[in-house]
Amino acid sequence: MILWYSGCGNSRFVADTLSKELADSNMIFIPEAARQGMELEFGPDEILGIVFPVYSWSVPRLVSEYLRTVSINGRPSYIFAACTCGDETGLTERHLKKDLRRQGLTLDAFFSFQMPETYINLPGFKLDTPQNAQRKIEGTKASLKDAVKLIKERAKGSFNKLKGGSSFLKSNILKPLFYGLLITDRKFRVSDACIGCGICAKNCPLQNITIENDRPKWNGHCTNCMSCYHRCPKNAINFGNATQSKGQYHF
Repeated sequence: MILWYSGCGNSRFVADTLSKELADSNMIFIPEAARQGMELEFGPDEILGIVFPVYSWSVPRLVSEYLRTVSINGRPSYIFAACTCGDETGLTERHLKKDLRRQGLTLDAFFSFQMPETYINLPGFKLDTPQNAQRKIEGTKASLKDAVKLIKERAKGSFNKLKGGSSFLKSNILKPLFYGLLITDRKFRVSDACIGCGICAKNCPLQNITIENDRPKWNGHCTNCMSCYHRCPKNAINFGNATQSKGQYHF
């Protein structure tokens, strides 16, 4: 079983690749499972993979809340996690282990993969150049081959090469500030270039966007994954002035 969450497609690519290479077609989209109140059931000797992007140097809140509260029948025999990040993971691995301990589960292996940036909601935050984005993607493709081999061997340990420095400050102090002050949908704006196509609403993982009078409306339950911004075919969506003229990317 592979539990996954992705906003702009980076982690979806990793989840799809792992599903194919591990011959595990049981993929569960975490936001949908949370909406449905889906229970998790594990058969004998079943593996659990958890795939997600790093948000604020940690596990996305929606992933953390799901893992802490989902009802589980049976126990996986091996658990691995694979996260994607633009630069660093911080204490993501430590936070994920804490979430799993709430369920009496132990993380056996942790992998991290650097993928193109998607969060550009602050001054100085920008997308990778096309060349650097492609470099990251090719690097992840190569690293995934090693990860698949280790998972098949049920290797245990941390295979995280992207922890970075000042992890305590970033993951334990800046993260709460990010969520408390910056994670909001009140700053989204739509220009006259909007054609009311509904692609933003269709691709919102939290189903937080509705189309009213041919314009998107955000309804207060946003994780700032930026899927709406990056997927808009007319680049008509912006997050205040912070994303103006910064370009778009989704895998």
